[in-house]
Amino acid sequence: MARAAVCLLRCDLRAHDNQVLHWAHNNADYIIPLYCFDPRHYVGTHCYGFPKTGPHRLRFLLESVKDLRETLKKKGSTLVVRKGKPEDVVSDLITQLGCVGVVAFHEEATQEELDVEKGLCQVCGQHGVKVQTFWAATLYHRDDLPFGPIARLPDVYTQFRKAVESEAKVRPTLQLADQLKPLAPGVEEGCIPTMEDLGQKDPGTDPRTAFPCSGGETQALMRLQYYFWDTNLVASYKETRNGLIGMDYSTKFAPWVLFELLWRDYFRFVALKYGRRIFSVRGLQSKEVPWKKDLQLFDCWKVSFVSAEGKTGVPFVDANMRELAATGFMSNRGRQNVASFLTKDLGLDWRMGAEWFEHLLVDYDVCSNYGNWLYGAGVGNDPRDNRKFNMIKQGLDYDGNGDYVRLWVPELRGIKGAAAHTPWALSSAALSQAGVTLGETYPRPVVTAPEWSRHISQRPQGRSPHPRGRRGPARTPAQHKDGGIDFYFSRKKDV
Repeated sequence: MARAAVCLLRCDLRAHDNQVLHWAHNNADYIIPLYCFDPRHYVGTHCYGFPKTGPHRLRFLLESVKDLRETLKKKGSTLVVRKGKPEDVVSDLITQLGCVGVVAFHEEATQEELDVEKGLCQVCGQHGVKVQTFWAATLYHRDDLPFGPIARLPDVYTQFRKAVESEAKVRPTLQLADQLKPLAPGVEEGCIPTMEDLGQKDPGTDPRTAFPCSGGETQALMRLQYYFWDTNLVASYKETRNGLIGMDYSTKFAPWVLFELLWRDYFRFVALKYGRRIFSVRGLQSKEVPWKKDLQLFDCWKVSFVSAEGKTGVPFVDANMRELAATGFMSNRGRQNVASFLTKDLGLDWRMGAEWFEHLLVDYDVCSNYGNWLYGAGVGNDPRDNRKFNMIKQGLDYDGNGDYVRLWVPELRGIKGAAAHTPWALSSAALSQAGVTLGETYPRPVVTAPEWSRHISQRPQGRSPHPRGRRGPARTPAQHKDGGIDFYFSRKKDV
C-alpha cells in the first residue's frame, strides 16, 4: 500500500528550505502539508489573561497561510487547513485515511509546543505510525554548536556569538522540488478561517505604520530582494537601525526571521537550556525582585487596539506603545525603552509586558520575546546589573526633533522641536501657545526619574543637524557607536 506523510507545519510556513516537506517528498508516496488553527492559541495568556493572538498577528498569520497554500498549489499540492488541536487532527487523519505511515514536523523549544509534540508522539504510537522530526528553528543547527550539551551554552551572548562565528558553520539550504508528491486520496484542503471566526476584527492599516507588509513567504522574499539587492540598504544598516519612522531604517525582517539572526538563535538555545524558567518571575538568575502588580499603572503603560491612548505622560513611551497598538510593530529601540520603563521606572512585573507584547506583536516569537523581557528586566542573560534606560536621553538621542513623538502623540504637535519629549518642563505660556493642558489634553508623567533632569536642559534647540526623518536616523549617535548587537552589552552607564 502507498504510504502518506503528514507534514505538520507550525512556525515554518514556507516552501524554501523546509526540511519537513523536502524529506517527505523524497520518502513518501503522498504528502499532506497540514496547518492547524490550535484553539489554545486564542485563549488568554498564562498570568494576566490577555488574548494570546491579537489582531495584527492573526491577520499576518492568515496571510501567511493563504500565501503558502498558493505556493504549494503551484507545485501540484496544497496546504490542508483544520481548526483543532494538532494531536487530535492528526489522529483523525490517521484513522480516516488508513495509509499514513509517518508524521513529520520541526521541533520547537518551549513547553506548550513541546507538549503538542509529546501528544503527537503518543497518538502516533497508538496507531503504529512513525514520527520524523527535524531541527530547523535556528541559523546554526543545534547539533553544530561548539559547546557540546546545551547545558554548556554560555550565559553571556557575546561569548556565544564569538564561539559560533569562529567554530560553527551554517548548513546549506534545501531546495524544494518544482512539483510535489500529491495529496493522499480523500483529503479535503479545508477552509481558511476568517479573523471573525477566531474572535478578532481586522485592525486595518494605519497610514503611519513602519511595517506596511503582508504576511507570507512571497512578501518576505520580496523584502529580501529589495533590502539587499535592489537598494543595498543593508550597507547602511548599522547607521540606521535605531531609527523610528518609516520603512527603510531597518530590515523589517522581524516577522519572518525575528531580530538579528544570532540574537534570535541565542534566545532559542537559552529556552532549550533553561526550559520553563524563561517564564518564571524570578527569571534565569532566580532573583527575588519585589515586582508590583499595579493594574492602574499598567493601564497607563499599555495601549489597546480598541483605545490607542498611551497615558504614562512620558511622550517617548506613549508614542512607542501607540505605534504597537495601531500597527503591531515597534522598533528595536522602542522595545528596549518601553521594557525598561515598565520594569525599572514603574517597577511592574516584567511578565505583564511580555504577555502584552505576546498579544500585540506581529513578529511575536516566544523565545525572543521572553528572552528579551528577561534581559530587559535584569533577570535574564545580562552581564550588567541594574541596566536602566533614561527615557529623556533616549528620546533626545533617537528622536532629536520630536518628529516621532508628534507622529504618534498628536496632542503634542503644537510643541516644536525636542521639547515635545518633556512637556511638563515647559512654562504655562509655552504650553498654552502649543494648545496643551497637562492633566487634560495630555497627562502629567505617572513617574519622573531623577536622572531625567540633567538632560532636559540639554535639549537641542531648533532643528537637529541629524533629523530622524522618514528614512530613519542619519547616523548612530556617537555615544552609541557600538555596532549591531554589541550595543546591548555596552558598559556605558548613561543610556
